[in-house]
Amino acid sequence: MVFDLHLSSLRNANVKTLWEDDVHPHYVMRRYAEFAASLIHLNVEYGDGQLELNMERLRMAVDDLLTKLAKLFPKPKSQIVFLINNYDMTIAVLKEASPEGGKIQLHYEELLKSNTALFVEELLLEHFSDLIKFVKTRASEDSSSTSEKPITVAEIEPLVKDFASRWKAAIELMHKDVITSFSNFLCGMEILRAALTQLLLYYTRLSDSIKRVAGGSALNKDLVSISSIMYEIKKYSRTF
Repeated sequence: MVFDLHLSSLRNANVKTLWEDDVHPHYVMRRYAEFAASLIHLNVEYGDGQLELNMERLRMAVDDLLTKLAKLFPKPKSQIVFLINNYDMTIAVLKEASPEGGKIQLHYEELLKSNTALFVEELLLEHFSDLIKFVKTRASEDSSSTSEKPITVAEIEPLVKDFASRWKAAIELMHKDVITSFSNFLCGMEILRAALTQLLLYYTRLSDSIKRVAGGSALNKDLVSISSIMYEIKKYSRTF
């Protein structure tokens, strides 16, 4: 009966009164994480199947509430940051109760992983949208194929020069963004490293496509070396 009261409390919650314009972990999620961790800890030696079923129902209700709260943030990026912060906090609390990681913890680890990938893409699009668009639409085309429009130097030159002129400044802005967005510093640094690695992959594909362009060697002087980008990634990785 008490468990059902917890469930109905989540299901009937007024999302608008619970929502705050703050991407840090929500107090309802923290309460849920601590409550779930306590029950997991107490149930270790008993293996109560009914309790496990109830825990699954509670998790679904809290997931639903958290998604509704996230949707109230006007910007998609803020929605993702809010979800990541809540998932990361929940995993940390659950780990204390059960280090080997139960079903609920694995569920939140999967959600953290998928939302991290979404955030990385959003972050990179803010700073390198033209580069990403080119790589996804044009660089994937094989230049030897009979495509109507082969890639030209005129098309690729502005991308190369733009990247060379501001890539370090953009990475610094991304670093500041991550530092202020995520409550857990280590989680933030992992996300930044994932973003920088993805940026390196995009830029490598751009560099590779230049090799296939007629007269592309003229752009070599403006290309940033892969080792320079790798050095920058290592520099930020060292901050923890």
